[in-house]
Amino acid sequence: MNQTTEFQVGSLYTNDQIRFALEVENLGGIRPSVDSQKKLRHVAIMTAAEDSGRILTENPYHDRIEGDVMTYTAQGRVGDQQLTGRNKRLIEQYDIPVPFFGFVNVGRQTYRFLGLLELLRHSQEMQADRRGNLRNVWLFEFRIHPVPNVVPIDHARILSEGVIADSRKQNPLSDLEREISPVALDADAQLAGQTNEAVESVRGRLIQVAPVKFEHLIRALMERNGFRDVGVTAASGDGGIDINAFVDESNDWFGGWHVQSQVKRWRHAVGSVEINKFRGALSTTAKGVFITTSHYTRAAIVESRHQYKPCISLIDGARLSSMVLRSQLEIESFL
Repeated sequence: MNQTTEFQVGSLYTNDQIRFALEVENLGGIRPSVDSQKKLRHVAIMTAAEDSGRILTENPYHDRIEGDVMTYTAQGRVGDQQLTGRNKRLIEQYDIPVPFFGFVNVGRQTYRFLGLLELLRHSQEMQADRRGNLRNVWLFEFRIHPVPNVVPIDHARILSEGVIADSRKQNPLSDLEREISPVALDADAQLAGQTNEAVESVRGRLIQVAPVKFEHLIRALMERNGFRDVGVTAASGDGGIDINAFVDESNDWFGGWHVQSQVKRWRHAVGSVEINKFRGALSTTAKGVFITTSHYTRAAIVESRHQYKPCISLIDGARLSSMVLRSQLEIESFL
């Protein structure tokens, strides 16, 4: 068998082709290759993301590809994950442009090459295991670079250096943009006797709702919370607005107020770029609310409260899940 010397985006490769070509181990999601001094040469990152066609409903936290961003859960299936070993090696790319080869499992020990990956940020979050017990895990967010379309292994280091440098120039990430704002149960959730386990259980189910149905779920939630004339916009041509609604006239303070929302059933974090784009799409008379099943970067929070721009209200996954609990909304009808 001739050894593979390059990978082409979209092409299929067997597990053996990958491990022999990149000189990595046979198993595992994170497969580093190191030189004689234990320095990283490159890393193969193997995923079975949601869009791979595999049935993954038993795990709501499976890796997910959303646009050009892949959200990847670190290694360690039992208990709290630690940022050690192979997990820790990934963050070396912040300082050194180590080539990360991205592959998605399409079944039968066969993988499709996604392209070179760029680490955008890493953060901790709580997830419920199969028994409903919470544990701390590490999430890595990668930007998928399908160009160059062909990556010769011997030249991958030079290509990765150029790709990452260009990406950081076009989409610079500040420290605030890399940092995820921590979440906690709000006062209403605590007063209602909600627990972290209950809230996270709801978030796990929300993550499984298809994007279009998720918009209708949010519409139902808004209707239960004092909004009228709630409408989901057309899938195309919405200009970044997913839902239009009006505060019911019975509200003494804000009756009749126009509210526009953007909703994202995302695993990856919402940054300041998304907040700015949403603000630009708002009607001049509308109040903006951004809703996600994930988290916000600190930069997104700062941008939403900009002193000289219209304020944007933010609802993250934990707060949204708490609202669903209080409203007794049946998620299963949207699955």
